[in-house]
Amino acid sequence: MATLEEIKRKKLEEMMRLQQHQAEEQSQIQQQVEQMESVVRQFLSKESLARYGSLKAAHKEKALQLLVVLFQAIQKGQVKGKVEDALLKKILEQLAPAKKEFKIKRV
Repeated sequence: MATLEEIKRKKLEEMMRLQQHQAEEQSQIQQQVEQMESVVRQFLSKESLARYGSLKAAHKEKALQLLVVLFQAIQKGQVKGKVEDALLKKILEQLAPAKKEFKIKRV
C-alpha cells in the first residue's frame, strides 16, 4: 500500500508533467502565430500595418482574428498586392459583431 508521501510525490509529478505539456502547447501556438504574422506583414501597406499594430496592442483577440482571415485569404490566392488601410477597415467591420438596436417605448 502506498504511503501518503508517495501519493503526494506522484500527484506533484503528474501536475508538473501537465504544466510542462501546457507550456509546450502554448509555445507551439505562439510560433504558429508568429509565422502567420510574418507572412501577412509582407502584404500590408504602411497604413494598414500601423493599424494592425495598434489593434494588436489594444485588442489581441481581434488582431488574431484579423491575422487568421488575412492569412487564409493569402493562402487561397485572394490577395494579390498590398492590403490597403480601407480594405483592412472593411475586414474589421465584418469581423465585428452586429450591434443590436433597442427601442424604448414609453407607456
